[in-house]
Amino acid sequence: MPADAADAADEAGVVNIERRRFLTSAATVVGGAGLVAAATPFVSAWLPSERSRAFGAPVEVDVSGLQPGQRITTAWRGRPVWIFRRDQTMLDDLATLNDLVKDPDSQEPQQPAYASNESRAINPEYFVVVGVCTHLGCSPSYAAREAPNLGEDWKGGFFCPCHFSRFDLAGRVYKGAPAPRNLVVPPHRYLGMGRILIGEDSDAA
Repeated sequence: MPADAADAADEAGVVNIERRRFLTSAATVVGGAGLVAAATPFVSAWLPSERSRAFGAPVEVDVSGLQPGQRITTAWRGRPVWIFRRDQTMLDDLATLNDLVKDPDSQEPQQPAYASNESRAINPEYFVVVGVCTHLGCSPSYAAREAPNLGEDWKGGFFCPCHFSRFDLAGRVYKGAPAPRNLVVPPHRYLGMGRILIGEDSDAA
């Protein structure tokens, strides 16, 4: 065989070997990527993401340091949930507002059965409520008893700036407001002194 032909054959052999190596490596990488992709749903099932926990799992909140008139905000199922601590004066005010609110006895199913009472709570001191207006889904703001321009009957509560709905400190909507119903009380229970679990029902009657 002439020298030029031998050199060409050797070069072709080298090229073929290199091509086989490349194709083998590429197939290995693609196969590995496919294995990872196939395994991903199972890994996700084993290790729930922060997003899935936020949108479904119960949320534990420490309220041991909460003072009367203060509020803690957390998130459950993508919605803000407030825990507001009321003092005795705030609780006494609720009965004086019965004639001014649309649903004073919580007849609408906006709360679990164990919160269908005047304070709309398990423990009257701690009010747990979803911080979303029942009109168009805006988030109301807390307004203290001394807040100006909310009317002489205002004794503190939550005010929605979008369309001016007013709610008392039990989340009951005032008459004349565009919001049709009281604020929603989510399922919750107490785990012990100073800890509330939002997202699981209480055994309280």
